[in-house]
Amino acid sequence: MIPRRKFVTLIGGAAAAWPVVARGQQRPKKIPRIGIIDDGPIWEPFRQAFRDAGYVEGQTIAFEYRRGDGDAVRLSAAAADLVRLPVDVLTTYGTPPSRAAKAATSTIPIVMILVGDPVRAGLVQSLAHPGGNVTGNTIISPELGPKRLQLVKEIIPSAARVALLWNPDNVSNVVILEQMRVAAPGVGLAFTAVEARSANDLDVAFAVLARERPDAVLLTSDPLHHNHIHRIVDFLSRNRLPGMFQTRDDAVAGGLMSYGAKHPDLFRQGAFFVHKILQGTKPADIPVQIPQRFELVINLKTAKAIGLTVSDQVLLRADEVIE
Repeated sequence: MIPRRKFVTLIGGAAAAWPVVARGQQRPKKIPRIGIIDDGPIWEPFRQAFRDAGYVEGQTIAFEYRRGDGDAVRLSAAAADLVRLPVDVLTTYGTPPSRAAKAATSTIPIVMILVGDPVRAGLVQSLAHPGGNVTGNTIISPELGPKRLQLVKEIIPSAARVALLWNPDNVSNVVILEQMRVAAPGVGLAFTAVEARSANDLDVAFAVLARERPDAVLLTSDPLHHNHIHRIVDFLSRNRLPGMFQTRDDAVAGGLMSYGAKHPDLFRQGAFFVHKILQGTKPADIPVQIPQRFELVINLKTAKAIGLTVSDQVLLRADEVIE
């Protein structure tokens, strides 16, 4: 069982009673099935949260997995397949899978995790009152875009031009694009955007970045791009281009740096929302949560490999330095 103080820290005060409730309940006659689109290592904190709360896979809970790999047609097919089973709750990571899930069902509860702007994406009516069958959390914060650009300038003082690799098919990426475009002049940076709608587009995007050679490349948490993170990191490394990512995992994978919400926290929070729904709470009555904690991770090994010196002042401010 998670200690109460730790559990409150990880998921929030409202979740403090979850382990007690989960362990105290009788084994249900029907094992609830949770649908997950595009499973991967990033989902492990989600599953671990259930284990910590006393759920046992195959006995008190079951997971159904389907893949879409960021492709719109495959995402729709994955969501439709899970709805046909049916699952008791659909869980999604990112905006495109969440929209595919919402299009597939208006009755099965959906818990979205790490989406961008759920209101703009048409997933909920508002953060406080989501309405319908969708709730979850978002990684977007008004300060996030400007803060990432500011960090780029601090870590690379000579930087004058930055580029954003984005997916126009991801509505939430549009929010990030707009944030960056508005904030860049304020920190003395020229800004450009390079798009990649599919895996096949990445090579074209790489060619543009190699030709233009911005002083830094910023990345989103788009699921399609995240599925090809090793290709992206390898390209940046070979071309000695500094990359600013949104997730710690990307910095661990070889990206220069990351700044963003603590993703494991949001996956654990998503698991708690699923638990609440299984206990009878309607998604419409669970407000969408915004991130509370952000972390700066710097990969010093990558910095040295691309010939970049990071000041001690910046390293001391980092939450984690990978050496």
